Amino acid sequence: MEQHAALPPLRGRVQRAAPLAPFTWLRVGGPADWLVRPADPDDLLLLLRDLPPAMPLTVIGAASNLIVRDGGVRGLVVRLGGAFGRIELAGDALIAGGAALDAAVAEHAAAAGRAGLEFLCGIPGSIGGAVAMNAGAYGREVRDALLWAEIATPDGLVRATPAELALTYRHASLPARGVVVRAAFAAPAGDPAAITARMSQIRAAREATQPVRARTGGSTFKNPPGHKAWQLIDAAGCRGARLGGAEISTLHANFLLNTGGATAAELEGLGESVRARVLAHAGIALEWEIARIGEAG
Repeated sequence: MEQHAALPPLRGRVQRAAPLAPFTWLRVGGPADWLVRPADPDDLLLLLRDLPPAMPLTVIGAASNLIVRDGGVRGLVVRLGGAFGRIELAGDALIAGGAALDAAVAEHAAAAGRAGLEFLCGIPGSIGGAVAMNAGAYGREVRDALLWAEIATPDGLVRATPAELALTYRHASLPARGVVVRAAFAAPAGDPAAITARMSQIRAAREATQPVRARTGGSTFKNPPGHKAWQLIDAAGCRGARLGGAEISTLHANFLLNTGGATAAELEGLGESVRARVLAHAGIALEWEIARIGEAG
């Protein structure tokens, strides 16, 4: 383990020129200048407090909805690990760490007979990312169940309500350099059979309509008001379009695939081509839902 001279003494793992592609679902992208995996919340708070303001900071979670560009990411990348993955019940609330997988939270709630979080089994990724983008699927969003989120900042730990986070469609207003470390969700008692049935229904729908076994980044573009992104993409003739190893899924036109050997530039380039064709066909500018970070190769 190396230590950057500008970083405080950390107990977690610090790695220089760290490959990021293996962490991402799309399996593309260059290295991070520095990758830090804090040992626990105290380690993360120390890092954020003492990190030089001029050093770029990027936070990644399960990297299920992320393209890392081929030139890699300058500055510091933070990724939360096992110490941030705890899931527990507290009265009628379920509290999950920022690194807990969305599907694991749904399963934990179901096993305890708690309702309202079934939709999370249809969202790839982790709780930190789900809060940061107000993730949603199958008729519900994080803001429908969130009670509060704890966020590590350079000034300490902050607990914010959904109103304070100003949650809107695929967006949350986090404090500057804020990292979601825990979140509490309403989890009232429910009918175990109905909870299990709803999760089975969601999983079956995903399996039938999305390329869940491919290298993908989830939904590529946000749904514009009054429209479905996949329908706009399909109408513009982009289903199955390719650029190198990148492809628009033939099963669901709002999914971008790495069919093997794609570069980040090919994936992003194909996405931009789709945006241009939809704009020309329908006059609607699609917005990326997949986050894109780093520099071109």
